Amino acid sequence: MGYTGDADALPIIVDGLARLEYRGYDSAGVAIIDGDGQLDVVKRAGKLANLQGALAEESPAGHIGVGHTRWATHGVPNDTNAHPHCDPSGTIAVIHNGIIENYAELKAELAERRGAVFVSDTDTEVVAHLVASLYEGSLPAAVRAAVKRLDGQFAIAVIDRRDPDTIVATKRSAPMILGHMEGASMLSSDAAGLISHTRECEAMEDDQVAVLTPGGITVTDLDGNPTEGHRYTVDWDIDAAEKQGYEHFMLKEIHEQPRAVADTLLGRLDADGRVTLDRLDFDPALLRALDKVYIVACGTSHHAGMVAKYATEHWAKIGVEAEIASEFRYRDPILTKQTLVVAISQSGETADTIAAAEYARAQGARVIAVTNIVGSTLARTADGVIFTRAGLEVAVASTKAFTTQIIALSVLALFLAQERRQMFAEECRDMLDRLEALPALMERVLEAEEGMAELAARFSGADYFMFIGRQVGLPIALEGALKLKEISYIHAEGFASGEMKHGPIALIDDGGPVIALATDGHVKAKVVSNIQEVKARGAVVLAVATEGDTEVKEHADHVVYVPDVHELLYPVLTVLPLQLLGYHIAVALDRDVDQPRNLAKTVTVE
Repeated sequence: MGYTGDADALPIIVDGLARLEYRGYDSAGVAIIDGDGQLDVVKRAGKLANLQGALAEESPAGHIGVGHTRWATHGVPNDTNAHPHCDPSGTIAVIHNGIIENYAELKAELAERRGAVFVSDTDTEVVAHLVASLYEGSLPAAVRAAVKRLDGQFAIAVIDRRDPDTIVATKRSAPMILGHMEGASMLSSDAAGLISHTRECEAMEDDQVAVLTPGGITVTDLDGNPTEGHRYTVDWDIDAAEKQGYEHFMLKEIHEQPRAVADTLLGRLDADGRVTLDRLDFDPALLRALDKVYIVACGTSHHAGMVAKYATEHWAKIGVEAEIASEFRYRDPILTKQTLVVAISQSGETADTIAAAEYARAQGARVIAVTNIVGSTLARTADGVIFTRAGLEVAVASTKAFTTQIIALSVLALFLAQERRQMFAEECRDMLDRLEALPALMERVLEAEEGMAELAARFSGADYFMFIGRQVGLPIALEGALKLKEISYIHAEGFASGEMKHGPIALIDDGGPVIALATDGHVKAKVVSNIQEVKARGAVVLAVATEGDTEVKEHADHVVYVPDVHELLYPVLTVLPLQLLGYHIAVALDRDVDQPRNLAKTVTVE
């Protein structure tokens, strides 16, 4: 966060940090240039509340400052390693997201050439020393010169007590959003930090340098030539960042999913009744020549991509591989002009996904992005985009991003089927009608929350959980396990149910919980057989089945029912009880549901 203007900077910065804490929360700090031109730095390890406690005793006052919440990449979380970092004279303060890959080389050079002494273990402190060493009367010029020396991915903001109205910002492969307003300027790594004060935003492009003053913002390239970022207006409200009566943001966002899914489906047909995307920068007729689709994503988004693989192959009749983005470009994938890469990222700033997309484009493939954030790096750089319209998601554990990604990917699959002439327009519209019926069905599933809370209380003492499923049930098994482990800290694993006999079934002991996805479909009988296998070895089985199913109840200890839908659409419904189960187990164990340990909402480093 950064602010320069007529108002008191500190409360504005701390309020913004509170809205950004989901991005990282192992330490926090602020730097304010006070009325006497002194640079006051206060920082503390731990969550933002620790910094707020320190500021209650030591509250620097000034009209310009920067602040930061950290997710550690270099150096353990402690007061010393917390941002901001200063040069030795205490003249310059730097905050930084990302990784400076050549920091060790620069650190050695600065120590040898200038006798620099470093007090932290971070790469960020090197930037402060480097900018100071290059300063010749102009902070923007010093920052431009420093950036030319940096390797890696970063978003950096710098203040200097010799220039007490100016913040200088730059970025490369990490988000930096500028806030335009009357009589002040702001910056943030996410628009959520700005919307209490302005909706007029500008997303910086790589290797740009912005100079923020109370009178406005100017942007240049690294040679000082005028340029500009991507200007846009934020269209979601600050109320979206409040809990609105729910105990946790995660629970609020679980219950927001029906509305988010409905919003994601709005306007998906053009005036001629054909499926359309939000943006496509090439002739859709080229999609007929495709010979391969790769879906690249990380974490929960990867599981959404696995669901989309089944739908895309079934409807568009083309081979699809769902790949982990962090592994994709390291295995030398075969990419040509006939390859489509679908890159999924809730934030549009996931470093590994952006890197995979850039690699694919460099090889000649076309890239379509699925993201929740207009103006994000992924949205701007892709050849096409479909937005999920999930609204702000604050909890680190993703819920509504997942279901809206499945919906957006389903729309994309129908679009591919339409353009490749594998489905008639009427068939596409029929499937869209089925998708549009899902929000009401999701509401029905969520009404069973009390029952899931009771099951959570019963299972919360378990040491491990196994989740099993086949076909579209497999990615939901993986997602259910991920949700449980990341917020409850209980070991949980998802498996293809047919693989149980090839090793994982050895883990089953008396009373061990197994969650089985057993909805109607062509693989249901196989899943029921797998349920019988684990039951025979002492497992306690919680099954998710289709309403009206009596067979599964004969074999499972507990059954949660979801409405009957098309086989490929079940994931949007079956994930809901698993989200609720994970949430209520975490609550029963008194975990920090919205901000689980060691995790950050947006992973902007590789």
